[in-house]
Amino acid sequence: MCEGLQRDYQICEEIGRGRFGTVYRCFSQESGEFFACKSIDKRLLADSIDRECLEKETKIMLLVSGNPNVVQLFNVYEDDAYLHMVMELCGSSDLYERVSKRTFSEAEAAAVMSPLMDAIAYCHRRGVAHRDIKPDNVLFDDRNILKLADFGSADYFHEGRSMRGIVGTPYYVAPEVLSGRDYNEKVDVWSAGVIMYIMLAGIPPFYGESATEIFEAVLRANLRFPTRIFHSVSPAAKDLLRRMLCKDVSRRFSAEQVLRHPWITSGGGTRLLSDLA
Repeated sequence: MCEGLQRDYQICEEIGRGRFGTVYRCFSQESGEFFACKSIDKRLLADSIDRECLEKETKIMLLVSGNPNVVQLFNVYEDDAYLHMVMELCGSSDLYERVSKRTFSEAEAAAVMSPLMDAIAYCHRRGVAHRDIKPDNVLFDDRNILKLADFGSADYFHEGRSMRGIVGTPYYVAPEVLSGRDYNEKVDVWSAGVIMYIMLAGIPPFYGESATEIFEAVLRANLRFPTRIFHSVSPAAKDLLRRMLCKDVSRRFSAEQVLRHPWITSGGGTRLLSDLA
């Protein structure tokens, strides 16, 4: 364990594990607070691309840590074998755990979508696309404040520079990512739209029995609102979903436009479609 990390923090129990590292709960000797420490074994990084992604994740987290709905990165320690990232501890359940138990009312869904889209818009204003928005990466702290986490797939974009590469998770990935074309930050809006649909319906909008079938359904992007499931969902909610899960990227809403939509601004209150003009 890195000497500086051991000096500043007491490492406690393991609370998570990933492909390259382990997450521990840790205790600050100075502040008396608990944090999360993500320890990455650099010896497990297969090539220079993995190392580049690791360096990029650290820089991106420092860039976007100013938003209250993004997991904050406080300290970074490194030695020959490990990189340790000391981050905000989110001790409550994640969104995946919550959506797996039940569907959400529109007010409950809007209470998630508003801070989530605020975090996404904040990242986009700083030229960062998350590229793996999914319920597992939407955490809640002990005060039930939403925190967007895991920037391991994130990338930079700016005017005139698009992104490439198939990253993301089957149900949530945008069709333009799967097509192999260049894409922009609106892939995050698509993924957030999938989350909103699942919260309201209890099922994903594009479904398949295998990853291949899911990808085919995403590429078709045939958005439907089954009456038996959506009979009590407001026209405003369905309107926003159509604008977020729009295959035509030029017509898909930006994160800022989502935040201005009446369904968001009214806290999921029912609004007539005529109010959306």
